[in-house]
Amino acid sequence: MQQAILEPASTSQEIVHWSAVELSRRIHARDVSCVEVMEAFLAQIDRLNPKVNAVVARVDPDHAVDQARQRDVMLSQGRSGGWMHGFPLAPKDLSATAGMVTTMGSLALADNVPAHDSIMVERLRRQGTVLIGKTNTPEFGLGSHTYNRVYGTTRNAWDPSRSAGGSSGGTAVAVALNMLPVADGSDMMGSLRNPAAWNNIYGLRPSFGRVPYGPAGDVFFQQLGTEGPMARHPQDLAWLLATQAGHDSRAPLSLHDDPSCFAQPLQRDFRHARIGWLGDFGGYLAVEPAVMAANEMALHTFQHLGCHVESVAPFFPMDALWECWCTLRSMSVTGNLGHLYAATATRELLKPEAIWEIEQGNSRGVADINRAAATRTNWYQALLSQFATYDFLVLPCSQIAPFSAEQSWPRTVAGRAMDTYHRWMEVVIGPTLACVPAASLPSGFTADGLPLGLQVIAPPRSDFALLQLAAAWHEAFAPARSTSPLLAPLRYCAD
Repeated sequence: MQQAILEPASTSQEIVHWSAVELSRRIHARDVSCVEVMEAFLAQIDRLNPKVNAVVARVDPDHAVDQARQRDVMLSQGRSGGWMHGFPLAPKDLSATAGMVTTMGSLALADNVPAHDSIMVERLRRQGTVLIGKTNTPEFGLGSHTYNRVYGTTRNAWDPSRSAGGSSGGTAVAVALNMLPVADGSDMMGSLRNPAAWNNIYGLRPSFGRVPYGPAGDVFFQQLGTEGPMARHPQDLAWLLATQAGHDSRAPLSLHDDPSCFAQPLQRDFRHARIGWLGDFGGYLAVEPAVMAANEMALHTFQHLGCHVESVAPFFPMDALWECWCTLRSMSVTGNLGHLYAATATRELLKPEAIWEIEQGNSRGVADINRAAATRTNWYQALLSQFATYDFLVLPCSQIAPFSAEQSWPRTVAGRAMDTYHRWMEVVIGPTLACVPAASLPSGFTADGLPLGLQVIAPPRSDFALLQLAAAWHEAFAPARSTSPLLAPLRYCAD
């Protein structure tokens, strides 16, 4: 006899597969109601989230549907919040959301309900979106593997036995599995880039100041992290950035450029563009051979686009850059979390890596910070000299393929011991320290089907050019359009 269909109706499946730009067009054309959209995405979450644990702190589904119904009433009256009107969204659990629990993945904040939204969440709400929960993150975003003692582990969208990356791991998985049309993340040490790579989607770390961060206790010195977009399609990535970006007086270092430029068409001819391949910095970085081979193979796509690709010899002492990174990162973490470490009750709730970072920060002196700042400046100047020759610089997005979800972090990579919990992600620190835009582009799969990504670095404030390159890549590189095996529809079968 035949078994019953266990999947949502085909109409619902079509809705969640649309790009965000297409979804917006269909909603505003009244081809589909906001209620239908909400019900389709909630069904997708119900179907797949138990396998991957990407969306957490979910709101009551009936409340979400009621909110969607209100969006339909607005449209019937000729009113729209914006291009994301009626979209279900789940901000990353590091972003403050008024009236919604924001734990940052920490038991110390398990009952934290902010009184205000972050600037970015404010902008998402003003677009007419409906917040249906949060996306999971490692504790305080520390580490590129999404697990914590509040919500548990988020699992890879292609292989749930593997890590989703992080710290925007929940975001990446939710987008990759069509549980959200598009989503926000944040990036200090590859947190928009690595999980995008490991789940075969796109992530953009914008230029520093492009997306204002706040309100915050410090709006001048915390210059390593930034929020940004993640999406299945580069055009969606660009439109979300147009929503997130733009100056805010509460973030004095935020850029004044008109963010609407990112909603323009992305088509561009890349013939004769110059691509510099950094690889593993002349053997300095420990990179798994399979990761390096897949990324080198993906470079042919640039050549297909008419770009000129050549290898770049090491041009900076990377060991000095790593020491600079450790000093500035631990200073930032200590500044943000030092008060939790100072109190015995909350210190006991911190994970070991957070305690290590804070103690590292406490051990640094003014001279160490000044030396790190000088190294950072020298790195920026060295990078600028490379952009005098190359339009973009390229290297792997991670040094290792997705590892076991049961492992806290890899102790060895390519036969080399990792001396800290984050050394295996050293490949991403360059763009962060230089405050330049960097994107993760899907670069194929390992022999056992695990996704990888290519990290593309653009000159200062060249975010739009980087989005244009991502769009060209998406059209030319077929694996970028592959979907997870978990998305395979369930069908009737005879037994």
